[in-house]
Amino acid sequence: MDPASQDINLNSPNKGLVVDQSESLSDVPVEGAVGNAANPLPPGLTEEEAEELRIELTKVEEEINTLRQVLSAKERHAAELKRKLGLSPLNELRQNLTKSWQDVQTSNAYLSASATLDDIAQSEVYKKTQETLSQAGQKTSAALNTVGTVLSKRLGDMRNSATFKSFEDKMGNLKM
Repeated sequence: MDPASQDINLNSPNKGLVVDQSESLSDVPVEGAVGNAANPLPPGLTEEEAEELRIELTKVEEEINTLRQVLSAKERHAAELKRKLGLSPLNELRQNLTKSWQDVQTSNAYLSASATLDDIAQSEVYKKTQETLSQAGQKTSAALNTVGTVLSKRLGDMRNSATFKSFEDKMGNLKM
């Protein structure tokens, strides 16, 4: 049975049965077909051979269109089944990501890198570096705290100075 002559509508009562294609487009010239007025025959190809090739090309293109229609119908059917099963694209994405992450975690590269990082974390050099950086952070924090305290004290002293009070008085007089 020729697939081009089958009814591919999954909801059709004629599904899989031969459909009359007397109104098919087989007699319509195919764009770019061999031997039309715009494209002369290649050397060594007779008119009969060209006609056979045109017929074969038409059949192949009809089969391609049929396969596209079948694929489209099957994709719609699959989407409907997924909808009925409650499988949303978000759920599928979540499942794919979970599976991919599990695949990564069990991959040789991940396991090797993880083991290497564990070895580094247990090394004396790492521990000394971590301790040194921790101490440096504590000292930096203390220094910044001291700078903040000194600045706060200096600004308080400046506000209580005679110069600032005189300036404040002059500014207060300008408002009035």
